[in-house]
Amino acid sequence: MNRNYLIQIANYNNWADSKAMEWLHQISDEQWEQVIVSSFSSVRQTAVHIVSAEKYWVDHWTHISEPVFLSAEFKGTKNELLEIWNKSSADIKTLVGSYPEDNYLQTVTFKYPRNGRIGQMVFWQTVAHAINHSTYHRGQLVTLLRQTGFINLSSIDMATYFQLNKN
Repeated sequence: MNRNYLIQIANYNNWADSKAMEWLHQISDEQWEQVIVSSFSSVRQTAVHIVSAEKYWVDHWTHISEPVFLSAEFKGTKNELLEIWNKSSADIKTLVGSYPEDNYLQTVTFKYPRNGRIGQMVFWQTVAHAINHSTYHRGQLVTLLRQTGFINLSSIDMATYFQLNKN
């Protein structure tokens, strides 16, 4: 796995997360909580899921002994969740940027939050998975936001990111 690639997708993830957080700062409490038929029942629940997963992976990569999956217990405010998301997204970017390339094939052992099953992947695969997971659910977030009437959206596609951030 190429170090530069992982750094680029971690940077993309941080950029796209930041855009999504900007949108969420603009919506009302009613839009945040509105029940909508989807994988998760609201903008709030979808955002909590994204943040939970990002924080969970950071905790695994940094060897936190008992990572907490926020979806199971988060009762905080939108702003509190966005603070956690901002930190977790930045932590992914920092951690990937500083992770020794010699350790990309190092096994990461983790527990699936919903069923307790133990899984293993190598580090670079967990990074690719975590970012792909966030991308998938940010797409759902866009659809949910539109359904609440929020239309102040912009593209968060990876191609858009690369066009805006030519290196």
